[in-house]
Amino acid sequence: MPKDSIALIGFMATGKSTVGKALKDRLGKDYKFVETDQIIIEIAGKSIPKIFMEDGEAKFRDYEIDACKKAARLSKSIISCGGGVVLNATNIEILKQSCHIVLLTATPEVIYSRAMSEGKENRPIINKKDPFNEIEEVLSYREPYYNSSAEIIIDTTEKSIEKIVEEILIQTKLY
Repeated sequence: MPKDSIALIGFMATGKSTVGKALKDRLGKDYKFVETDQIIIEIAGKSIPKIFMEDGEAKFRDYEIDACKKAARLSKSIISCGGGVVLNATNIEILKQSCHIVLLTATPEVIYSRAMSEGKENRPIINKKDPFNEIEEVLSYREPYYNSSAEIIIDTTEKSIEKIVEEILIQTKLY
């Protein structure tokens, strides 16, 4: 069965939601845009910070598997995945069955700048003593997971949303 969906993976502030919505718009009304984090909130019936606080990270990761399964069952979808989705190989195997896996990257400096402009309440990782160092550490740890999961890698650092969308459509042949 040909893959008609795209799963966007990557660290926070690499453009997964923005690019995902632009891809959906470009592909037309037959396509849906979904975020695994939003599916998790719906499954759990509470916010992600509340899940971590009340249930812990292990339970959050269980919800994440369920969210990937639910998202992967949708045809013609653009899926914006939470930054840690790659930490569990099960998630990637589920998504690869029906989706092109596209990794969006950016430099730590750009990630820091984008995250800081969105505010600490929207990006808990930057609510640290040294947010730039925290970004570098988490990014460094996750980078091998991102790279081994991706079929297509696109650096969003110096590119317009339109250029990123064009590259994804050409490489996935969904245009």
